[in-house]
Amino acid sequence: MTSAAQKDTVAWQLGANPWIWHSPVTSEALGETLPRLAGWGFDCVELPLESPADWDPASTVKLLDATGLTPAAVIAVMAEGRNLVRADPATVRVTQDYLRRCVDAAHAVGAPVVAGPVYAPVGRTWRMDGAARSAAYEEWREHLAPVVAYAARAGVRIAVEPLNRYETSLLNTVAQTLDALEGLPEEPIGIALDTYHQNIEEHSLPEAVHAAAGRIAHVQVCANDRGAPGADHLDWPGFLRALHEVGYQGPLCIESFTAHNDAIAVAASVWRPLARSQDALATDGIGFLRRTLAAL
Repeated sequence: MTSAAQKDTVAWQLGANPWIWHSPVTSEALGETLPRLAGWGFDCVELPLESPADWDPASTVKLLDATGLTPAAVIAVMAEGRNLVRADPATVRVTQDYLRRCVDAAHAVGAPVVAGPVYAPVGRTWRMDGAARSAAYEEWREHLAPVVAYAARAGVRIAVEPLNRYETSLLNTVAQTLDALEGLPEEPIGIALDTYHQNIEEHSLPEAVHAAAGRIAHVQVCANDRGAPGADHLDWPGFLRALHEVGYQGPLCIESFTAHNDAIAVAASVWRPLARSQDALATDGIGFLRRTLAAL
């Protein structure tokens, strides 16, 4: 790889998600976490929005300005009751309204992306044959299309995250997600890649990246067990090199969770500590990513 390519790769912003320490992520939690992320050398931060009132956009902008961090993405949370597939009309309307609020929050803080599994509640699974899957994708596109149009007007891109088979049966792979996206406009909607889910569902991380070329809107990174990137068996050089080869220019954000919060531990199946400390998960992760990027 040429020195110019090395420079392009190293220029990727590295971020983290406050879920490593907190859930829900409130204004108070951001006030505690963001200065520490900046002090550790992070460039950006993901902003989970479990409920629209969790954090205030105006005060968050001031905090971002004060710390020098950029908002990488607003993370949409598909909790029970938020559903765009095989759902009654009232539930679809509630879900669309929540996703619009996520877009509003992203626009207000200057985040370019709303990312997440914006189709069904995490943990909802059901069996589908080919015809039923095609029908589900068509229904999803119909219900998401107004949100995509709303996001496009706000200058925000929707990043659809495929999850592993234990968290959804609808979108598990890049190939399925591309199939589901067929017919929706490319510019305002793309794919969010998460190494945790890819490690379970894809035959090869680099091949999955190449399959998603041109549609990657956001990337989340963590170890195969949700720990710090690098404390695992994943092919990080191959994965990062593939992102560079397809021209991805967005951030790489460490997303993990704490075992010390009952609600999030159960929701994310975090039954044990994933690093020697939550701080170490973040600092070891960014250190590994910086070293690996420099060596590509």
